[in-house]
Amino acid sequence: MDESRNDQLPIVLVDDETQVLLLYSGLLKGAGIESVITLDDSRRVLPFLRENRAAAVLLDLTMPFLSGRDLLAQIKQEFPEVPVLIVTGVDDIGTAVECMRLGASDYLVKPVEKSRLVSSLQRTLEIARLQDQVSSLTRHLLGEGLRNPGAFAHLVTGSRKMLALFKYIEVVADSPYAALIVGETGVGKELVARALHLAGDPNRPFVAVNVAGLDDNMFSDTLFGHKKGAFTGAETHRDGLISQAQDGTLFLDEIGDLSHNSQIKLLRLIQEKEYYPLGIDQSKKTNARIVCSTNHDLKELVEKGSFRNDLYFRLNTHVIAVPPLRERKDDIPVLLGHFLEESAQALRKRIPTTPVELLALLSAYSFPGNVRELQTLVADAVSRHRAGVLGLESFRKAIAAGSLNASASGPDTAGLSAETYLANLPTLKQAEEFLIRRAMEQAKGNQGIAALLLGVTRQALNKRLVREKKKKS
Repeated sequence: MDESRNDQLPIVLVDDETQVLLLYSGLLKGAGIESVITLDDSRRVLPFLRENRAAAVLLDLTMPFLSGRDLLAQIKQEFPEVPVLIVTGVDDIGTAVECMRLGASDYLVKPVEKSRLVSSLQRTLEIARLQDQVSSLTRHLLGEGLRNPGAFAHLVTGSRKMLALFKYIEVVADSPYAALIVGETGVGKELVARALHLAGDPNRPFVAVNVAGLDDNMFSDTLFGHKKGAFTGAETHRDGLISQAQDGTLFLDEIGDLSHNSQIKLLRLIQEKEYYPLGIDQSKKTNARIVCSTNHDLKELVEKGSFRNDLYFRLNTHVIAVPPLRERKDDIPVLLGHFLEESAQALRKRIPTTPVELLALLSAYSFPGNVRELQTLVADAVSRHRAGVLGLESFRKAIAAGSLNASASGPDTAGLSAETYLANLPTLKQAEEFLIRRAMEQAKGNQGIAALLLGVTRQALNKRLVREKKKKS
C-alpha cells in the first residue's frame, strides 16, 4: 500500500529568520499538521527536494544567497507538482502578480494570521491532491488493462463500463480518504467495496457491517464497543468493529439510513480519525479507511434535512457509481453462465442446457433487482429443473411480475404521469395496442420473446399483429 496513506508528506518552511520558522512551524503543528521541515538557507531547498518528497513549500522572498523569487522559478521548473506558497513581508501588487505568474499557489503578506495561513495551505493541498488524482486517473484510463486483476476476480463481468470503474477503483485504492459506493439495490456494492480493499492491500482486515436499522446506541456499540458496566447487560469489555478494522477497511452498508446522532459520530470518525467507546470519556484513534455505500440519493436526503450536509461532502471525496444491470446488458450472458454453474454446483446437478430464447428474454427485461435478481431467477430455475432443456416458465412468471411492479411504482411507460394516465383512461383496445407495441420494442422485434412478456402464445400475438397491419394498409 502507498506509504502516503499513513505517512503525511512534510510541509517545507523556508525563511532565513529562525524566529519566523519557529512561529509558523508552531502554528501549523497547532492546526494538526505534524510533519513540518524548516530550512533557514534557501540553497538547501533544491537538494532536499531531490532526495525527499514534499506536500508543499512555504517560501520567503527576501533571503541571502538565493532569493525566494529565483528559488520559486527553479522549484516550479524542476518539481512542477510541488505547490509553493509565498509568505513574505513584501506587500507589493507587482511582486505578487509576478510570483503567481511563476507558479505560486498563493501570496501571503506577513504577519499572517493562523486561520489565514492554515486555510490557504489546506486549500492548496486539496487542489494539488485533486490534480494528482486526475492525472493518475487519466494515465490509468489511457493505459491497457488492470494493474491488479486479481482484486476484481470475484466480480463477474465483461462490460466496458465495469472495466472503466475497476480502473478508477485502482486509482483511489491507496487514498486515505473515505469512499462512497452508490448504486441500486442488487448491483453488488459490497463486492465493489471488497475490490476497493483488495486493490489497496489484501493482507489487511476488511470488516463489513450493515447499519440499516441500527439505532444510535446499537450503532455506537457495534462500531466503537463498550467498557464493562457501560449499560445494563454490559458484563464484559468489548471492542467494536472499528478496532477489528485497524490498519484496514471498515465498510458501512446502507449509510443513508443512519440516525442524526450516528451521522455526527461517523463524521467525527472520518474527519478526526477518533471515536468514543460507550462508557469511556477518553477518545481512541483509528487509521482504518471508511468506505460507505447507499442506494439512496444522499443529495436529495440532504435537501430534505435527513442527512447532514458536512457528512455528505466528507463522503463525496471518492464516489464509485456502480451502473445498474439494464445499463450493461452485455454482462447478462456472462452472468447467466456464471450463475448456472454456481447453482448447479450448489444443488449438485449438471449444468442444464439453456433454450435459445432465454438470453433474448433476459435481455428484454429491465431487471429492477439487478444482478441479485438475475442470480435468484437462475437459482430458482435450476432448482426446478429435472431433465432436458431448462424451462422458461419460472423466468417468464418472475419477469412478468417484475415488469408489472416496475410499471405500478413509477410514471407510465408512454411518458405520461400516473395522474394524466388515469384522467385519460385508455380503452381496452388502446391498452392492448400499447402493450403489444411496448413488448415488441423490448423484445427488439422478436415475436417469441414479446409473446412471453405478454403471457400469450406466439400464434395469438402474430394474429393480432397481422390484424393491425391489415387495418393500417
